[in-house]
Amino acid sequence: MEKKLTEQESLQLITSMIQKAKASYYDRGTGSILWGTVVAIASFVTYLQKEYDFKLPFDIFLIVLAAIIPQIIISIKESKDKAKVKKFEDAAIDNVWLIFGVTLFALTFYQNVIGNSTNKLIADEGWQLVKHFTNSNKPDEVIKPFAPSFYSIYLLIYALPTMVTGLAKKFIPMIIGAIVTYVLFIVSCYTSQKYDMLFGAIAAIVCWFIPGIILRRRYIKQKNV
Repeated sequence: MEKKLTEQESLQLITSMIQKAKASYYDRGTGSILWGTVVAIASFVTYLQKEYDFKLPFDIFLIVLAAIIPQIIISIKESKDKAKVKKFEDAAIDNVWLIFGVTLFALTFYQNVIGNSTNKLIADEGWQLVKHFTNSNKPDEVIKPFAPSFYSIYLLIYALPTMVTGLAKKFIPMIIGAIVTYVLFIVSCYTSQKYDMLFGAIAAIVCWFIPGIILRRRYIKQKNV
């Protein structure tokens, strides 16, 4: 005769099943590795250009935009994976990363537009910005308005979704990566822009690339099991 479960035993069984469902879920890590790679490369190459005074024939950050295409493909492929159970927290985290992407686009738009826009406004008022060399070894130069150390803001934004994901998933590597990035943000407020780009490369590695590698290994291990 089949044994009838008590209320407490039923609750324990349900709790155990929920915990197993959570334990069986692992992000593939593909997207994290992708973004960690392209952002790290773009930031580091930009640092090298500023450090050694050379320019590529194209904007290296275009590879970040190009990464959107494989990311879409990855997202579609993963959405078709019926074995992946979509939980409320996963949907919330997906929205956080969606807003993160929109925010990055908005910041990039701001960075590229604000200089020309401000230049027109101050020209309408009849004045301009001039770089004056205090040692008088160079003549004054007219410069276009720009946002000083703007990449520091990017570092701050990099850390936000990483910390949210790390806390929600209790994933220590992402929490550590976000903390390191917050520290880099503080340091970047006192350094020149070229070092900010180097910090950006480090942030991409600790926030996304390394956690992505760990997630990928977990996913492969869980898949094999």
